[in-house]
Amino acid sequence: MSSLFEVFEVHRLSEPLFSIAGHPIAFTNSARSMFAGVVVSAAFMFFAMAPRAVIPGRIQLLAEKLYDLVAGMVVGNAGEDAKPFFPLVFSIFMYLFIGNFLGLIPGVFGVTSHVIVNFALAIVLFSVIIVTGFVKHGLHFFMLFVPKGTPIAVAPVLAFIEFFSFSVRPFSLSLRLFGNMLAGHLVLGVFAGFIASLALSGWLAGLSVVPLVADMAIIGFEVFVAFLQAYIYSILASVYLRDAIEMH
Repeated sequence: MSSLFEVFEVHRLSEPLFSIAGHPIAFTNSARSMFAGVVVSAAFMFFAMAPRAVIPGRIQLLAEKLYDLVAGMVVGNAGEDAKPFFPLVFSIFMYLFIGNFLGLIPGVFGVTSHVIVNFALAIVLFSVIIVTGFVKHGLHFFMLFVPKGTPIAVAPVLAFIEFFSFSVRPFSLSLRLFGNMLAGHLVLGVFAGFIASLALSGWLAGLSVVPLVADMAIIGFEVFVAFLQAYIYSILASVYLRDAIEMH
């Protein structure tokens, strides 16, 4: 069982580059995967849109469909005033989709299966939301936690509940993505172990085709999950942005 978790372990790939508060900072397999996610997603969009053909090819068509998907998501869930935030949401979507997909490749560190990475991304998103709320509404942004028409008697309790609900959103975003990606990797690892065990079991080796077929089906499903989790994360980001732009 311990071998299933080895792929989630962070390893140094270099000597410490510098230190923060006495803690050595080195280039790790996690940093390599994060860098790869940025490079692959940026390269995909660059090479897909470079031809700018009137009749798009398959890659350009895919890029345009993804662009339209996220653009419609932002406007549909956060309103027309949220268009300036489209680059942020689209970047999050592409990074998570590519990161989720790369994590399915054997030997590649699944960066989105680490909750701290997802949480750091959520903190950046909510920092933008909070700053936007105060810039657009000033101190009136605090009224987000007290809906209009709330009786004074229940306002303190409701404000606490709303504030708590708002505060846990970064954690819920991070844990949802982390749980789904971790579970998928573990299931694939378990079935891969079944395949290896049966293949080396002598006369039972022929049965290894059963977990092999199941593993192939799960891989196909995990590719869909990689897209779905990026979509869910992005659509929730759009919904949360609407709070900062339009309040209630």
